[in-house]
Amino acid sequence: MSFWTAAVIIVLIWGVVTMYSHRRDRDLGIARDEDGKPVFPPPADGFSQREIEELRERIRVLERIATDSNTLDANETKRIAAEIEALRDRKVD
Repeated sequence: MSFWTAAVIIVLIWGVVTMYSHRRDRDLGIARDEDGKPVFPPPADGFSQREIEELRERIRVLERIATDSNTLDANETKRIAAEIEALRDRKVD
């Protein structure tokens, strides 16, 4: 086998592997940056965004509870408990 035959075979193998990897990346929705590292798209279903919004709502509720002028009075404790339950019921609907 001559040098040029080996070079052509190597180039053909490299081309086939490159085509296969590009098709696989396209089917999986993977893009590549300028360094060739994969860049994955964000999830299409919005699961992460919905989860983040639910966590933000929980934080708002906790902040309201923590910043209210809480006393050890029984009526105040009942009011806070009722407010927590109202917020839970509102979120479930």
